[in-house]
Amino acid sequence: MWSAGPARRVPDGGRPAALRPGFHLGPGMRVGLYGGSFNPAHEGHAHVAETARRRLNLDRVIWLVSPQNPLKSGHETAGLTARMCGVRALAKGPGMVVADLETRLGSAYTIDTVRALKARYPGVKFVWIMGADSLASFHRWRGWTQIMREVPVAVISRPWISLKSRFSPAALRFARFRRPSSQAIRLADMAPPAWVFLFGRFNFQSSTALRERMKRRGAVNG
Repeated sequence: MWSAGPARRVPDGGRPAALRPGFHLGPGMRVGLYGGSFNPAHEGHAHVAETARRRLNLDRVIWLVSPQNPLKSGHETAGLTARMCGVRALAKGPGMVVADLETRLGSAYTIDTVRALKARYPGVKFVWIMGADSLASFHRWRGWTQIMREVPVAVISRPWISLKSRFSPAALRFARFRRPSSQAIRLADMAPPAWVFLFGRFNFQSSTALRERMKRRGAVNG
């Protein structure tokens, strides 16, 4: 486990390579955490990350590429290296960072990753970022209520699911902690639980549709 001391006092060079985060964060930075399988990564993901970076005035958005989503089938998940390459091809904007941190930590659950990062970087203002499709199923995540109480959360609208997600178990349970979108720029400074739902232009790409398209191409070429 990482030291709970400030980042500037605990150099990464003193840790085993597996526990080095692969990025540096300084006290006071506003950092979005954007986790997922990204199987494969697509422009919809980039839209969520960039919208959050701009509307929340973030210094960094860290794409946390998960080794395996516990709620999804492993046989349909591409290898980590291929998914990391796909994310790097998209996450080229200012402040974008791609990390395999959960693999390095051996962490299968978001709540463990969030707590580890908060312990490692106590002076950093973290925000969890998700698309509206993730909010719709958020109540199925392990420790989802604890996640809401650990860090502020930003939800970015996604096609077809946005209305349904706003009436999801998570949205209803934490309804009184929802802040107006006009306060999004201050979300990183708010004490959790606090969350916003941000509307914007829709990007209709999805990982499921892309996987189905690749399967059809494989069948045709096979």
